[in-house]
Amino acid sequence: MPHSPREPVRGCPRAAEVVRTWCALALDALGRAREEIDAINVYPVADGDTGTNLYLTVESATRAVEAVFDGHATAGPASRPTLPDAARAMAHGALIGARGNSGTILAQLLRGMAEAVIAAEASSGGADGADLLRRALRRAVASAYEGVARPVEGTVLTVAAAAAEGAARAVGDVAAVARAADEAARTALAITPGQLDVLARAGVVDAGGLGLVEVLGALARALSGGSGGAAPRVRQETAPGPAPEGAAEPVAAGDCHAGTGATPAYEVIYLLEADDAAVARLRTRLDALGDSLVVVGGDGLWNVHVHVDDAGAAVEAGVEAGRPHRIRVSHFGRSGTADPAVPRTREPVQRAVVAVVPGEGLAGLCAGAGATVVATRPGEPPASGELLEAIRRAHAREVVLLPNDPELRHTAAAAAEQARAEGVRVALIPTRAAVQGIAALAVHEPGRRFDEDVVAMTSAAGATRYAELAVAERQSWTTVGVCQAGDVLGLIDGDVAVIGAELAATAETVLDRMLAAGGELVTLVLGEDVPDTVADRLERHVRGRHLAVDTVVYRGGRQSAPLLIGIE
Repeated sequence: MPHSPREPVRGCPRAAEVVRTWCALALDALGRAREEIDAINVYPVADGDTGTNLYLTVESATRAVEAVFDGHATAGPASRPTLPDAARAMAHGALIGARGNSGTILAQLLRGMAEAVIAAEASSGGADGADLLRRALRRAVASAYEGVARPVEGTVLTVAAAAAEGAARAVGDVAAVARAADEAARTALAITPGQLDVLARAGVVDAGGLGLVEVLGALARALSGGSGGAAPRVRQETAPGPAPEGAAEPVAAGDCHAGTGATPAYEVIYLLEADDAAVARLRTRLDALGDSLVVVGGDGLWNVHVHVDDAGAAVEAGVEAGRPHRIRVSHFGRSGTADPAVPRTREPVQRAVVAVVPGEGLAGLCAGAGATVVATRPGEPPASGELLEAIRRAHAREVVLLPNDPELRHTAAAAAEQARAEGVRVALIPTRAAVQGIAALAVHEPGRRFDEDVVAMTSAAGATRYAELAVAERQSWTTVGVCQAGDVLGLIDGDVAVIGAELAATAETVLDRMLAAGGELVTLVLGEDVPDTVADRLERHVRGRHLAVDTVVYRGGRQSAPLLIGIE
């Protein structure tokens, strides 16, 4: 139900229903427009996924809002979420699910709107709907520009700013303000080719801007009681109109890049738990590493998006700033002579590796080696849909999938089967531990025939014995006796082989047992809380007891086990 011009929105449950309706309408609109938006995606990288990324971002926001309503429903029929509840949930859901450059910016726009709503709730008099929407859109635009390292006009930012200006000029109730914002956004979208040269050459409008028009159109319909037409479709062959007098000069795609005008090799996205000071330092570092940098969020949780050539360095920068998780690394696949202004999805690379790894440290390592990474957190295994999405992000004709966990065998097989049905040649190597995946990735050679590469990687993984050190949570029976809570367990190839009282000493016993059968290289992956002195001690132990055996040490970050061991 739309609000009257002077209806206070403070704590109003009907306003929360409008947010719920907005989410549903926006998701439906983006679902219908997704392929069209993907098709005109030429900026900042012509990778053909802007529509998909915006859809997934809004889908995450919608799930968060529905979760709030479900939570209140369990409390009884009289319990209903307020507008701040719904707005906060929508913004948080978009933040944690944001995909791509445009999705990350949209998440920040929604966060800015939520901040305005929450501020109105905190004020003594509340706010009428029309005035609140004007303020929310102004705050949204300011937040989005703050989050983008190098704003470029002719993009989704321009469309958002025009929407806020249109709302500021509008008179009438909240529905009228929303319609004015929608109309202003559509007008701004139509002239984006006159502001950005890469759009003009392709004869299209900005893809992210078109997605935002869909979202704003859904808002206008939600506030009008669900009525109103959908946003107009702008197809690939759309011819750019002349730029209005006073419009910004065309900006070439390379102008937003930090350094060279070449397209970077990787897109890196992760959620980051960090304080404001650490994020400020991270922005500076990532801006020097690449381009298309967007860092959005606040209150200790951020979404980081950047295009770089060194994916490992981008992840490592996040590790230094705080706690990165949900790390996603995608290879763009350079086509060499392709014109970035051609509104087509990027040409697939021939071969890619998709690796599931525990902890952000290994994510950086594997990403630096060229893999598309799915980083997991303890107790949060990926679903088959997440692995399938990673295969799609790899954008390759051939994919080698490394699950690196025996519990993911069926999940990985389901994702591989679905990818094969979509025309991707997928080889699933049944790696049971991250150290086996590292060994397989080390011998990966894209220049070989696919079958030969898979055989070499499978052989390397199979020749790697693995162990992990874990801490017992309770008293229990094992194959080597009874352990007590707090005991250190040494598991070799998945079975408990040693029970000890101290990590380093137990690890030494495990290493001696494994190396008794021979070995040339020991790989140690240290968890977040394990001091470097443990690695130093184990390296000295291997040198002193096992001649001609080398040791390499990696930091795994937050992982399920404090120490992983591989023997090749």
